Amino acid sequence: MFVGRFRVRAIRFIHCSDLHLGKGFGPYADGARLTEARHQSIARLARAARDHDAAHILVAGDVFDVPTPSPATLRQGIASMAEARDVTWWLLPGNHDNLREAQATWEEVTALGHDSIRVLTSPDPVELQPGAVLLPAPLLTRHPSSDPSAVIGTGTDEAIRIGLAHGPITGFGEDDARPGVIAPDRDRLAGLDYLGLGDWHRQMKVSDRVWYSGAPEYTDFRHAGRGGCLVVSIDAPGAAPEVTPVETGAFHWAPLSVALLPGDDPRAAVAAALPQTPRRDTLVRLDVTGRARLSDASGLSALEAEIGPEFCHFAFSTAGLALDLETSDLDEIAPTGALRQAADMLAGDAEAAELSERERQVAAAALRRLHSLVAGGGA
Repeated sequence: MFVGRFRVRAIRFIHCSDLHLGKGFGPYADGARLTEARHQSIARLARAARDHDAAHILVAGDVFDVPTPSPATLRQGIASMAEARDVTWWLLPGNHDNLREAQATWEEVTALGHDSIRVLTSPDPVELQPGAVLLPAPLLTRHPSSDPSAVIGTGTDEAIRIGLAHGPITGFGEDDARPGVIAPDRDRLAGLDYLGLGDWHRQMKVSDRVWYSGAPEYTDFRHAGRGGCLVVSIDAPGAAPEVTPVETGAFHWAPLSVALLPGDDPRAAVAAALPQTPRRDTLVRLDVTGRARLSDASGLSALEAEIGPEFCHFAFSTAGLALDLETSDLDEIAPTGALRQAADMLAGDAEAAELSERERQVAAAALRRLHSLVAGGGA
């Protein structure tokens, strides 16, 4: 297609964001593996670019998790990008690595001199290829006081116009505008063919021309499944972009909830809810709610001990599980004596209306633990 004096060629690129290189995962036993997965996402993004014949990888902010990453995190991350010599990386400063706090970091990246790695420290348009321009909106501070995408001008060029920004979007109502967030119709206001956003770690379509790519690796249980990126193809100025999600995550995050009814088999219900993914690469947060008999509820503790170590992370909560107590359940702990007195006291506290919900939950958990210990011969 010819526009003006030049020929406009279709463009295809990878849109990604929120690599968070160097992020620590202290609360997780396999935290080192989760940190390494962020580094390995570089190679997976490069592979996605090759598999889909994309010459550019646009990173919409938060390349690094902190403004001043360790020398190893910075050098090894940039070296891995440079190894993918067949693609060009365009790195936008986000809130975690904004220009004010991370100026030295971005200067060092630029000084390394890799032609295939470009740091977008200015909102000036840059040419991706003849007939296609990138309009970046780098974050100057961690908490901007105005819409950071407002620096993207309307322009008069007849090229394919691609915006890149980092931050949350406003609602669609006129009265919902707040400082520091991105207008959801920035594509219309700036005449963009596509606006690639970062900050929200899960892929989200705002409109046909505005997308959050999501993170190539998720960082917590707010986002279920595996991380990914987007392959974006634009045939010509004004043409609707074709957007294809691609999974890149090595780890599967599984926030689960199981609601039990009296008579349900808790072990079977929990087993049915677990994802059918490699357990070593799966993180589970399981909340069991509803009602169950004491013997069934205490059996869940044994299940946690049996299968928990098979997972990268396994967090198990029965705080929301109410107990259907019967005399026979307490008899299983002890028919008489001190143990029975303790069981009776805990059973009463677990159902005492005058106690707080938290206190009732603690009593119920202690009763389940006592039953589990006795049933297993530990008392």
